[in-house]
This record gives sequence, C-alpha cells and structure tokens, in this order.
Amino acid sequence: MKTLKDFNFENKKAIIRVDFNVPLNDKFEVTDATRIEAAKSTIIEILEGGGSCVLMSHLGRPKGKQDEFSLRHIVDDIKKIIGVNVKFVDDCVGEKAEEAVANLEKGEVLLLENLRFYSEEEKGDVAFAKQLSNLGDIYVNDAFGTAHRAHASTTIIAQFFEGNKCFGNLLAREIESIDKVLNNSEKPVLAILGGAKVSSKITVIENILDKVDHLIIGGGMSFTFIKANGGKIGNSICEDDKMELALDILKQAKAKNVQVHIPVDVVAADDFSNDANTQICDIDSIPDGWEGVDAGPKSRVIFDEIVNKSKTILWNGPLGVFEMESFAAGTIALGHSIEKATKNGAFSLVGGGDSVAAVKQFGFAEKVSYVSTGGGAMLEMLEGQTLPGIDAILK
Repeated sequence: MKTLKDFNFENKKAIIRVDFNVPLNDKFEVTDATRIEAAKSTIIEILEGGGSCVLMSHLGRPKGKQDEFSLRHIVDDIKKIIGVNVKFVDDCVGEKAEEAVANLEKGEVLLLENLRFYSEEEKGDVAFAKQLSNLGDIYVNDAFGTAHRAHASTTIIAQFFEGNKCFGNLLAREIESIDKVLNNSEKPVLAILGGAKVSSKITVIENILDKVDHLIIGGGMSFTFIKANGGKIGNSICEDDKMELALDILKQAKAKNVQVHIPVDVVAADDFSNDANTQICDIDSIPDGWEGVDAGPKSRVIFDEIVNKSKTILWNGPLGVFEMESFAAGTIALGHSIEKATKNGAFSLVGGGDSVAAVKQFGFAEKVSYVSTGGGAMLEMLEGQTLPGIDAILK
C-alpha cells in the first residue's frame, strides 16, 4: 500500500482528491468542518516535503453549474483550518484550471471548483479524468467518503499516474483501522450494530460473523429479532418481512460460536416525541400503544460488561433515538463503556453516520481509537466489498 512516505514531493504538484462535501447553512457558512480537518495532515506533509497541492472535491448534488454549490464558499474555512493561504480557480478542467496550476509555486495550495459541475465526474468519464490528470505530477486519494464510487476523480484518474499514485494519510488510516477490525484483530472481538433497519446491515452481519466473538444488536433493528422469536413489541419499529432472516442470522451465529446480545429491557414511549410518557419494560413485553425508543438500564449494565471484556470493538449505529434527549441515555452509556475499554487498551472503531454524529455530540470522538469519516464506504468495506477508489491505487 503506497502512502505519502513512498514519495519525494520536492518541486512536485500533488493533485489530491479530498472530501470537502461539508454542510453549509443558508449564509454559506460551514457548520461541520470535520472533513476539512481530516485532510489537513496530508496537505501539510506534502507542503513540508517541498511540494504544492491541487485540491479537488465535490460539494452537494448540483445540476450543472450552480453558485450555491461553489467551493469558493469554503475557501476561508480551509485557509483557517490548514493554516496557509488557499488560492481558488472557478473551474476544475480546461485552460483556466491549467493556467492556475502552472502558476502554482512550491508550498502553495490551489482549490479547484466543484467537480460535479460536470456530469462527466459521476459518469467516470475517461476524457474528463485525463483532463484532471494534467493538473498534477502525483495523484493522492485522501477521500474515503467517496472511495466506493467509480467516479472520474476517485478512480478513473488513477490510470494516468502509473507508479505515481498513493493514499493520503486519512485514507491510509481508514483502511488500516477497518483492516485491524476485520483481519488483524486482537480477541475477543465485539461488533455493535444499531440503527433502525436489519435490511441495511444484513450483508455486514453476514460478513463479520466469521470475525467476531460477540455481536450486540441494538436500536430499532432489535425489535425484528424479538418479534421473530415471539416477543410482544407494541408499536415498535419492525421489518416483518425480515423476521425469517433475523432467525437465520441467529442460527448462523450459533453455528459459528458467536454470542449475540439483544437488549433485555427498553425505555418505551407512548409517542415518538421528547415529551412522551415513558416506562421501562422487558423488550419482549412492550404494551400495545407503546414503542421501544432506547436501551433500558439492565441492558446498559450487560453491554458494559461485554464491551469491557473485549479487545477489539466496532460500533456502527446508536442504541436508541439519541437525537431526542429523553432517549439518549443508552447510546451515551455505551459511549462511556467504549471509552473505558479503550483506556484499558482495547482498539475501538466507530463508523456510520448516526454513530459518528452521536460520538461527536456526546464528546466521545477523542476518547475512542478511531472515528471513520465515510459512512457508505465503511459499510461496503465491512460487507467485504472491494472499493473502486482503493483498488485503483493498489493496481
């Protein structure tokens, strides 16, 4: 796996695929700069190695050229975070972009305009990728969030950099962290899968059953398993058409000696609202008109014990509707358990949109081993898929 360490960037122009698809408010201010911060170490390392950086990214889903999706809106934020001046050119291919790159001096950074202003980007157009390749000497992919897309800038461009392509620091860390969980883990290995639907996690579960010793199934998806086993779940979320599958997963787990843990009690609410009436009840005895919205106190104690016996922990998905303060306690308790296990030497990887949002919201981001930046890309890797953006660098 080639990384920045394998190249001398002295007087070289690195064209870097970053993921600056950041959320903006109605004043075009960045509301979460995590993705920009994540790219900083790659950019700084190349600049300190005597090179210059040409940054390319998409932003949103524009239909053609739309100013509201222009990357010029985030230039000041990038300057502030990276700590160096950032030039901007309002195109990403063609004469204007090529001239801006030609004028780029050693130690400088240039941001190209939104790649998705051209439909050729998402189509993986070879001619478009060739035009992008004219803008650098070395291609660096540091965009894990888009590594599962075979787009021009994430995959196709790599063919024009035979021997001159590598992973940036962020993407290298993502690959190493997921590999550590799936292939080089210290046992016992625990996977915690939460969220609403079994259907969105089936392939992940099937792929990781060979790698884990314990599997905690929490959140909304737990009710499909409980109902499949004859439990009463009241008005809780359930995928009735996936109950057979849930039973099959439990059978597979048993055959592979994987211990599956599902909450034993829940916080139930009489309405999907922060102000609802609540009660604690056994997960298989939820009264009609009530729905499970969080892991209960007994479950939190059981999960804490399992987490703290584990040496490798993967967390993907919350244990309850943590966005509502009244139903966040289970997810917060799990965060504390993982924090404690990490302090005691366990390797903990958190990934997937909702769990990443939860660890940030409750202050656990710095207290776990690694927080993945790519939701869809991480899930596909956990499913055992080869990601085109990664494969293109390894070829």
